[in-house]
Amino acid sequence: MKLGRSTAAVSPTLGSMLKFEVGLIVEVMADIEAPIERVWEAVTDISLSSQYSTEFVGAEWIDDRPRLGASFRGRNQRGSRTWETTSWVNAYEPMKVFGWAVSDPTNPGATWTFSLQPIDGATRLRFNRLLGPGPSGMTARIEREPDREHELLASRNEQHRVSMQAVVDGV
Repeated sequence: MKLGRSTAAVSPTLGSMLKFEVGLIVEVMADIEAPIERVWEAVTDISLSSQYSTEFVGAEWIDDRPRLGASFRGRNQRGSRTWETTSWVNAYEPMKVFGWAVSDPTNPGATWTFSLQPIDGATRLRFNRLLGPGPSGMTARIEREPDREHELLASRNEQHRVSMQAVVDGV
């Protein structure tokens, strides 16, 4: 697919004090010169992101297909650390939204969502991550180093922003 403009945003503003309870959102986007059907096919291929991500290395469906409530197992690696997660599809509107909750469908450690919007001969693809409200590796790290919470969250947000932008640019 041929890529058009791309931009990124992190919320809340980096100038404010980051606290885990805020429900930190990182969002990136790209305008892709391709029909929405092709972009939808790409974002619902759960392993495609692994080609572009700096951390996500692949996934397999536990259930037979992408649909609301379906689950998959994902594999991640950062440096020498590797881990797996189970995720549940919590948003599924064909040609519009595909999202999943990590680790616990009712109290996720993070929620990831692709949103698609048709625009003048292209597709606007947004990708966002909401941290929490459930526990994750980030909450464990903050518990060990509470005086560094702002720094840890800012660093993790930037890692995710860079990787997520690479994914939407790769699509």
